[in-house]
Amino acid sequence: MTEGVVVDIRARWRIAGTMGWIQMPWSSMAEVPLRPAEPHGFDGDHLKNIFVGNLDFGATEDSIRTLFEQYGAVERVTLMKDRDTGRSRGFAFVEMTDTEEAERAISSLNGTNFGGRTLNVNEARPKVSHGGGPRPGGGGGRGGFRGGREGGPRGGRREPRW
Repeated sequence: MTEGVVVDIRARWRIAGTMGWIQMPWSSMAEVPLRPAEPHGFDGDHLKNIFVGNLDFGATEDSIRTLFEQYGAVERVTLMKDRDTGRSRGFAFVEMTDTEEAERAISSLNGTNFGGRTLNVNEARPKVSHGGGPRPGGGGGRGGFRGGREGGPRGGRREPRW
């Protein structure tokens, strides 16, 4: 996979970059350099993504990287954090470049103690896309009783009491 993969979307063009998507009009396309996305020549298809769960909340990306580098080359460590507080959510994703080394790390580290907690390590499943609509099972709508000044269970404006 190379950077500069172009997708046509309604007279605009989207270019896959290392930091996300860049959107620009067609006239600017001649200025976009095409080069490999990964500096080491790896594309996303060769990386093995590993889920690491039940992490101590004090764990850092560096400590996780050090733990997994015992088994092979680690391309990326992503520690998931709460967007409001910035505190760790207790799980991470580790991307390793060699599939055999990744399998060895999974089998060796799953169930081991790290930071006082038993790790849950397995191959990460791809993120499931739910589409853009509302989630099944409710949500989104207002309940039956609409309370407040603008009406009651029957809706409409209330008559004054005097």
